[in-house]
Amino acid sequence: MKKGIILHGGYGTRLRPLTYSRPKQLLPIANIPMSQFGLVEMKNAGITDIAIIIGGENSFKVREFYGTGEKFGVNITYVNQEKPLGISHAISLCQEFICNDKFVVFLGDNILLKEINGFVDEFEKTDDDAKILLCEVSNPQQFGIADISKNGKILKIMEKPKNPPTNLAVIGIYFFNPKIFKIIKKLKPSWRNELEITDALQLMLDNNEKISYETITNYWKDTGTVEDILDANKKLLEIFDLSILDQNNSKVQMKRKLIIGENSIIEKEVKIIEPVIVGHNSNISGTITIGPNVSIGNNCKINECSIENSIIMDNCEIDCKIILKDSIIAYDSKIKSNDDEKFLKLLVGEQSKLML
Repeated sequence: MKKGIILHGGYGTRLRPLTYSRPKQLLPIANIPMSQFGLVEMKNAGITDIAIIIGGENSFKVREFYGTGEKFGVNITYVNQEKPLGISHAISLCQEFICNDKFVVFLGDNILLKEINGFVDEFEKTDDDAKILLCEVSNPQQFGIADISKNGKILKIMEKPKNPPTNLAVIGIYFFNPKIFKIIKKLKPSWRNELEITDALQLMLDNNEKISYETITNYWKDTGTVEDILDANKKLLEIFDLSILDQNNSKVQMKRKLIIGENSIIEKEVKIIEPVIVGHNSNISGTITIGPNVSIGNNCKINECSIENSIIMDNCEIDCKIILKDSIIAYDSKIKSNDDEKFLKLLVGEQSKLML
């Protein structure tokens, strides 16, 4: 298996104002754009020909970041989905790219803390037509759900059922052979005018196609909300998967669960509670506390502002005596205040200027 698809479309309405100016899959978690985790997993599994499905007015930023894929060790083909008409529709646009190969599909806003190379190898060796991954969730009404018999057979796959028969969510990583394209052509749009991937999987079951599955217990998150992003940031900082970071840069300081980028300065009066990551060329000063679970991007200036369980993206300036908690501050934003110290929870869009 040498080919993969990453879905990078959708409007990301639940994440506004963060997604007014860029696709949600480019929002950073632990200073890494979330879709990059899927791309790296594919590359590590030997998948180097990757189609990225893009759409929307800010899709050019995906091209700007990933380019040809050369700097990531892969070859990228861009496929445009003019309207968000569903996962199955997006996959159908890649039929010419896939040709007759087996392939993997990775939703760009999904974070899975487990390597997929084992799943890829297993799927390659079988005559299965599809393979899905399942994960127990506490809110199954929000996901595609699989109903499994007592002897382990998939009985039914359904999208966001009101009365789910199980709590086994179908996560956003799928393995297919080219039969899926014929299946998709038979689908009808759902009530939300999308070609649902769960409908395609169910039709495969109805046609007696072979679908295997594995239930995972590793951390998985569909990062559809601010709370999801902060939770994923916390988890990734806890494990510090350095395979994606620049490990060969000797100027990057790594100590236990603290990473400080090149040319970044943390003044001695700053108290750090790990885990924390700070990007390149950033400066943090004041009698303050940073952490735990804090990601600070490149070229940031933080003065007199304590930060906990938050994400500060590149090129931000925060100069005020406040305590930020459970917050996300998007790129190129500036926050100032003349008030005394107070707790704040902020969600700030890109290029914002706040005087508190």
